[in-house]
Amino acid sequence: MARPRVRLVVTADDFGYCPRRDEGIVEAFLAGAVTSVSLLVNGAAAESAAELARRHRIPTGLHANLSEGLPVGPARHGVSSLLGPEGFFLGKMGFRKAVAAGDVILTQVREELEAQLSRFRELLGRDPTHVDGHQHVHVLPGVCQVFAEALQTCGVSFTRLPLERGVGGCAWLEAPARSFASAVERDARAAMGPFAHHGLRRADDAPWLPECASCWGLRGGS
Repeated sequence: MARPRVRLVVTADDFGYCPRRDEGIVEAFLAGAVTSVSLLVNGAAAESAAELARRHRIPTGLHANLSEGLPVGPARHGVSSLLGPEGFFLGKMGFRKAVAAGDVILTQVREELEAQLSRFRELLGRDPTHVDGHQHVHVLPGVCQVFAEALQTCGVSFTRLPLERGVGGCAWLEAPARSFASAVERDARAAMGPFAHHGLRRADDAPWLPECASCWGLRGGS
């Protein structure tokens, strides 16, 4: 009996963060080590990264960012539950704590996500192949429902589901990293229902995977 075909998706996160990182990602794509990218539209190098993606025809998704840097949506013009006093996002753990405390207004999450989707279209001239979350914000309780609804509305069908089984038992990881990874996996499992209900599929089912590829995979996590 023929063995089942395995495909590995290697997605480079944080495309658009800075030019040097982007150069390395493109080099990896051209060498066949990376198969798609996720673009930070609020990154310092978002415009040049988008040009690189167009030039090299790189399958590009949106790396939705609610935790670092500046917003691109209405929040940038005033007070928002997504921002700290200096006008920046709350940070990796700060955003999580705010969500857990019920301090994040989900309609503002929707506004920012829609603004980032719109910015992506401005930069690339098309819809993203997929949408995932910077630092896995897209699987957080409540936030995942907003993502699922927004992506269904705009016709994006693929997202990342960070189910990294067993990582909580990796003794070589420092305790904070192990705790974070375990929390992400719990959130991802809970997000499966809302994602499936709104027709979202895991990125390893995506149609842009090359038929000739023996293996593709998802990067572990920024």
